[in-house]
Amino acid sequence: MDRRTAPGLSGRIPLAVIVVDGAGLVSHWSTGARKLFGCSREEAVGRPAVDLLPVSGALDSAVADEGGADDFGPELDASLSGETAYPTAGRARLFDDCHGGGDRAGGPVDVLWWAYPLVGPGPERLLVLAADAGQVHPRPEAGQESAADMTPGEFERIAPGFALHTEFAGADQLAKRLPEILPSMNPAESARIVYQVLELGYPVLEFSRHDRVPVTPDWGVPRRDERRARRLAAAAAAQVDPQAAAPADLAPDLEYAAVREHLEFLNEVSARIGTSLDLARTIQEVSAAVVPRFTDVAGSYLREQVLAGEGFPDGPPDVTTMWYRVAVEHTDEPGRWDDVVPVGESMPFPEHTPFFQCMTSGQPVLIPRISEEMGNAIAAQFEKRDISPLINNRSMLVVPLKARNVVLGFMILLRHQDRPVFNDMDRATGAEFAARAGLVLDNARMYTFQENVADTLQDSMLPQITPRMPGCDVATRYLPGTRMGRVGGDWFDTIKLAGSRLALVVGDVMGHGLNSAAMMGQLRTAVQTMAAMGMPPAQLLRNLDDLAQRLGEHYLATCLYAVYDPIGSELVISNAGHIPPVLVRAADGRSELLDVPTGAPIGVGGIPFETVTVRVAPGDRLVLCTDGLVEVRGQDIGAGLAALCESAAHPAASMDDACDTIIRALNPRGGRKDDVALLMARLNGIPRSDVATWQLARDPREAANARRLTRETLREWGLEEASETAELLVGELVTNAIRHADTREVELRLVRADALLCEVTDDDHSVPVLLNTGPEDGYGRGMRIVSRLARQWGTSRSARGKTVWFEQTLPRSAARRRR
Repeated sequence: MDRRTAPGLSGRIPLAVIVVDGAGLVSHWSTGARKLFGCSREEAVGRPAVDLLPVSGALDSAVADEGGADDFGPELDASLSGETAYPTAGRARLFDDCHGGGDRAGGPVDVLWWAYPLVGPGPERLLVLAADAGQVHPRPEAGQESAADMTPGEFERIAPGFALHTEFAGADQLAKRLPEILPSMNPAESARIVYQVLELGYPVLEFSRHDRVPVTPDWGVPRRDERRARRLAAAAAAQVDPQAAAPADLAPDLEYAAVREHLEFLNEVSARIGTSLDLARTIQEVSAAVVPRFTDVAGSYLREQVLAGEGFPDGPPDVTTMWYRVAVEHTDEPGRWDDVVPVGESMPFPEHTPFFQCMTSGQPVLIPRISEEMGNAIAAQFEKRDISPLINNRSMLVVPLKARNVVLGFMILLRHQDRPVFNDMDRATGAEFAARAGLVLDNARMYTFQENVADTLQDSMLPQITPRMPGCDVATRYLPGTRMGRVGGDWFDTIKLAGSRLALVVGDVMGHGLNSAAMMGQLRTAVQTMAAMGMPPAQLLRNLDDLAQRLGEHYLATCLYAVYDPIGSELVISNAGHIPPVLVRAADGRSELLDVPTGAPIGVGGIPFETVTVRVAPGDRLVLCTDGLVEVRGQDIGAGLAALCESAAHPAASMDDACDTIIRALNPRGGRKDDVALLMARLNGIPRSDVATWQLARDPREAANARRLTRETLREWGLEEASETAELLVGELVTNAIRHADTREVELRLVRADALLCEVTDDDHSVPVLLNTGPEDGYGRGMRIVSRLARQWGTSRSARGKTVWFEQTLPRSAARRRR
C-alpha cells in the first residue's frame, strides 16, 4: 500500500475539543477551541454551551452554491440540549464571537463539528469536536473533492489527525507528539512507529497500549488507545474513497465499537472473578465486578445448598426455595440498601415477580424501565418491606447464575435513571457474565463440599479426648495440611488402662490423602484394641508392625506409645521412628527432649522395639507431636525440635493456651503444607493418700470384708453418699474373682480422683462377660448390675492375669470439694 497524503490537506489542522456536563455547562475548553471561537478557557468553563457555540441554519445558502448541504445547525442544538442519545455530525456557520459581540473579526467561519453523547459515573454528558472548514478547503485538484465538501465520515476516515493532532509532514515533530497522546510510549518506540508509517509506508495494524483516555463516546467504558494508534497507521496508508457514504461508514464503526467494549468488559471481569476457591471471596468478586462499570446496583442471591456446599434437590426452584442475599454492591449513598435488603437474609420469592421468572426459566429478564405502577406491583409481592423506592424508574436486568444446567442463584442489576436503559446487547452481555460467574461459584461450591467431606472424614477418625482423666489433664490440636484435600495420616489418642494408668499415643502415616487417612484409621483402631488388652508398649508396637505389613507393602508409619502411671509417677515409652517427646519439668520450668530410642517405622518389619522408663513429678508436662509441626523445608529438623522445646517451656494459664503458644511459635502464618497433630498432657499424679489397696484371701467371706473396707475408706474420704453403690459393685467383682481365680489372693484397690475408681485383680485370664439371665438362674447377674450402675467398666489382661475395673461418678458435693 502506497504512502499518500489526503488530497487538499497539508500541514497541521487544529481541532477544538469541548466537553459539556449534564447541566449544559462547559467543563473542558481546549486550546483549539480558544483559537476557533476566540474565547479563553477561563471565560468558557462554567458557561452554557449554547451561548459559546451560536450556530445557525444560515449555512444552507452558503454551502448550496458549493454543491449543497443539509442544515446541521438544529442537530447540534439538539445535542447540546441533550435531546439526542446518539452521535451526530455536520457543518455550521459561526457569525458571533464567544462574547456575543456581533460580527466576528474576519467574518463568519464555517465549522465542521462532531458531537458524541457520553454516559458514565462522571458529570460529563457530551463531547464536541470542531474544526475550521476553511483550513481544509483550499487547493482542490481537478476531479477531487475538498474536505469541506466531504461527509463527516469521509473526513474523519482520511484525516484522523483531527483527533491526534498528527501531521504527515515532519516525522520528527510527529514522533515527539505521540508520547503526549499515549503517555506510556517511550520516544524510541514513537520514532520506530513514525518511521514505519511515514518512511516505509507500512501501517502499524496491531499496535496496542493500555492507557485510559478521559472521555469516550459510548456507554461509559473507557476505550483503549490502540484504536487511535491503528487509525494513525491506517491514515498514512489508506486510499480515500470519495463515493463512500458517511452513514454507511459510521454505523458499522459504532456497532463494532459497542461490541468491542462489551467484549473488553467480559474479558476484564473474567480475570477479576474466580481468583480463589474460597466461596465467600468468590461471591464478593462476582458482585463487585459489575459495579459501577456495567450497572449501578448489583444484588446477588444464592440457594442455601451453594453456601452449605451440598447437592441440589431434583427439579427447578419454586416458591418454597430459600434464597440467601449474599452481597449487595451499589453506588448509592451508604446505608440506603442495608435496612431494606440486608446481606445475610434468606427469603423465598413470590411467583409473580421477574425474579421468580428468571430463576425458574434460567433465562435473563429485562425491564428497560420500571414504571411506578410496575414497581409498586412488584413491591406488593413482598411482605414487611417496601422496595418500590429502590426500583421505581430504574432499568432492571435479572440474570441467572447457572452451572451444569442448575440454577445456583441470580443477580439483580439496576441502573440509575440518568443512565441509558439496559438493551438487548446488555442482556446478552449480562447473561454471558452470569454464565461465567455461575461456573466460578459452582467450582467454589464443589470445593467447599469436598472440604466438608474431608473435614468430616478427618474428624471421624480423630478421638474425642476427655480433658480431665485420673491423674492427668490433656489438651490436643489438629491442623489439616494444605495439600491433598486437607486429609492426612496424623493422629493422636488417649486410652484408659488398668491400674489407673493412661496410654498416650501419637502417630503419622507417611503420605497424604484418603489412602493415608484410611491406613491411619486402621492403625489407630488396632492400637486401641491392643492397649485394652494390656500389652506392654514394645510388644504393642511389634504387633502393630506385623499388622502394617499384612495391610500392604507400600505403607509406613511412625508411632510413639507412652503409658503413664499416675500412682507410680513414671512413664514407660516405646518409639517406632517418631520424633522424641518433650518433657517440661514443673520444678524449674526446664524443657528437654527425652532420650528415647528411635526405632524403625511401623511397616519395615523384623526390627525389635525398645522400652525406656522415665520418672516424672506431679505437674510435669509431656508434649507429643508429629513432624509436620517441626519440619521446615530447607532447615534441619534439629532447629524445629529446639523451637519446640523453647515454646513448650513458656508458662501458660491453661493447657489450651500452652498448645496455642506452641502452634503460634512453630506455625506463625499457618503456611505449613503437612498436617499437624499435637498432644499435651499435664502429669498431675495421684497422691498415695487417695489410694487404698488390700490383699484378700480366696474365701467367700472376703466379699463381706471387701464391702466393709470400702465403706470405711469412703467415710474417711468424705464420700459417704457414694458408699452404698460402691459397696454393691465391689462385692460383685470380688465374688467373681474369688469364685474363678486360681491364686490364693485377690487384690482390691480404690482410687479417689475425679471419679471413684475400683480395680480387682486376680490370676485368671478369662474375662467376665454379660450374660442373658432368666428368673430361675442363680448366676450371671453380677456383671449386669455393674454395667447398669457404673459410669464405665472394663477389663484388661496382663502377664499375671486380669483386672476388672469400674468408675463411679462422685456426688456433686464431693466433686466440688475435689476441685
